[in-house]
Amino acid sequence: METTRKHKVPEMEGFQARWYAKNRGTEAQLRQYRKQAAEVTSGLPEGAEVLEVAPGPGFFAIEVAKRGFRVTGLDISHTMVEIARENGAGLEIDFRQGDITHAPFDAGSFDFVVCQAAFKNFRQPVAALNEMHRVLRPGGHAVIQDLNHEATGADIGREVASMNVGVVSGFTVRQTLGWLRRRAFTREQFEALAAESAFGGCSVTADGIGLEVRLIKP
Repeated sequence: METTRKHKVPEMEGFQARWYAKNRGTEAQLRQYRKQAAEVTSGLPEGAEVLEVAPGPGFFAIEVAKRGFRVTGLDISHTMVEIARENGAGLEIDFRQGDITHAPFDAGSFDFVVCQAAFKNFRQPVAALNEMHRVLRPGGHAVIQDLNHEATGADIGREVASMNVGVVSGFTVRQTLGWLRRRAFTREQFEALAAESAFGGCSVTADGIGLEVRLIKP
């Protein structure tokens, strides 16, 4: 498998980023972020250092921080960093602009790394995995949650219906997810990427329209 993808999704900036943030901030989705934050941080020690890669508007990072963890967010979009800082005002979260393939952190800086709904957009997926591995402390782990290339149109329809974003926005979100699904990885592709990376392997589970990938740094 190629470690560099030929096509790259442009970074979300300006109006596009703010439209995305608005549609990801419904009450139904905020409840989902709270649930996911509880699930993925289960077992982490109090005060653990957490890095979210591509946090976008910052909603998930905020829920993780509310659970008592020290959170850093790294996003390539300048606008998303601005939005995340606005949303996280009053909380101790360090939202930074930067590229995960050249993460601006020392080796062994974090106990846990999480990346939601963004990995499919990375032009150098193995390089991104290698950087996640580098910034993790020994014994740390990473979780990637993203679209499943094999999700069906019906799967996407059910997911959008649960978002409660309205008819017009719902249509746009369905179209967008359908387009993004073409870029997404299958279980087998994730396994191959992880095997090529410093992690050496991973475990993958399917969940709705998505896949959850878990990686451990021994």
